[in-house]
Amino acid sequence: MRNSLLLLRATLLLGTLAAFNLEGPKAEAALLIGNTRGNNVVTFSERTGQFLGDFIAPGSGGLVDPDDLTFGPDGNLYVSSGKTAASSAILRFNAKTGQFIDVFASGGGLFRPYGSAFGPDGNLYVSSFLSDQILRYDGTTGAFLDVFAAGNGLAGGLNGPNDLLFGSDGSLYVTTQGSIAVNGTATFPGLPSQVLRFDIATKNSTVFIEQPSPSPDSFGFVSFLGLAFGPRGDLFVSDFANDIRRYDLSTASLVDTLSTNYTNTIPSSNFVGNLTFGASNLLYTVGFDNSPTGGELGAILRYDSTTGAPLPSLGNAGPIFVPTNDKLLRPIGIAYLPTSVPEPASILGFLVLGALGLFAELKRERKPAE
Repeated sequence: MRNSLLLLRATLLLGTLAAFNLEGPKAEAALLIGNTRGNNVVTFSERTGQFLGDFIAPGSGGLVDPDDLTFGPDGNLYVSSGKTAASSAILRFNAKTGQFIDVFASGGGLFRPYGSAFGPDGNLYVSSFLSDQILRYDGTTGAFLDVFAAGNGLAGGLNGPNDLLFGSDGSLYVTTQGSIAVNGTATFPGLPSQVLRFDIATKNSTVFIEQPSPSPDSFGFVSFLGLAFGPRGDLFVSDFANDIRRYDLSTASLVDTLSTNYTNTIPSSNFVGNLTFGASNLLYTVGFDNSPTGGELGAILRYDSTTGAPLPSLGNAGPIFVPTNDKLLRPIGIAYLPTSVPEPASILGFLVLGALGLFAELKRERKPAE
C-alpha cells in the first residue's frame, strides 16, 4: 500500500515536471517602466503585456520621478531621481532583484536628472534639466568630475537637455526641449527643440537634427525626448508632443514618422515618453493621457522597427500593446530586461528535489531486508 502511494506521488510530480517541459520554465523577458507619479518601476511581460508587479518599490532608496532607466557596465540598473536640487541623484539598483544598492551619483549642481549614459571613457554622463548642463561622474565610484557642457540660452545650445545616447563613433547625442532653466524652473522662450551631437574629446557640439514641423496631432509644439538606435543603425527620436521620428544616422535625414496618437483625439490628449528595443527588434514606447479626465494613466505602444507598422496586442488597435491602466502612472522611462525577475527556476528545483526524494524512498522500500 505504501509503495502504491509513493508511486502515485512520484507520478504526479513527474506530470508537473512534464508541464515545465522537463527543461525548466524559460525566464520571460520584461519591460521596465518608470512611473513618475508612482515613484516606482514596474514590469510587464514583453511577450504578453501582462503586468508582473513592482520591480522597484515606491520610494525605494528615496526614488522620486524615475524618468530614465539605464543599464550600467556592471550589469546594475541606474535610475534618475529627484525633483529638487537637494533630492536629485542617480540611484543604483540590482538589475536582477530590483533591490536598492546605493545613491551612486549626486552633487555637482545636479538638478532634475532627465537622462544618463555611460561613455566610452567609462564615465557616467547625466543631463541636468533644470540647470541646462551635462554633468560627468566617475563611472566606477560615482564621484563628481566636471560640468561637461552648459547651455547658453541661444538656439543650438543645450537648452533643456533630456535624453543622452552614445553612438558607435563615441559621439554623444542629446535631445533638447528648447526651454531655458531660470531659478530651477523651465521657461519656454521659443527656442528650438533639437538633437545635438557632442565630441567628448573637445566638448564641442553641433546641431545634428533641427527642430521638425510639429506633429499634425500635437498642440503645435515639438519637445524631443527619447533616443534609441535601431537594428539598422538609424536613430529613433520620440517627441513628447507626439510621434516617433526615425533618422538616417549618416545624413540626419528623416526616414519615417510613427504616429503615437493612440487616444485618437485631435489634438492628441496623450503625450509620449522614452524608447526601447525588445526581442526581434520590436520598438516600444510609453504614453499617458493628459486630458482632464485621463488622470495621467499610461499605456505601452509597440511597433515593427523595420516597417514602422503599429503592432497592437490581441483585442487592441493601432500601436497599443498594453492599454491604458492604473499600473502606469505618468510613465516616461522604459527599458528592456531580457529576463524577468524573479525567475521561476527555483520552483522547478524544488520539484526535481521532491521527485528525487520520492524515488530514493521507493528504492529503500524495495530493498530486500538484510
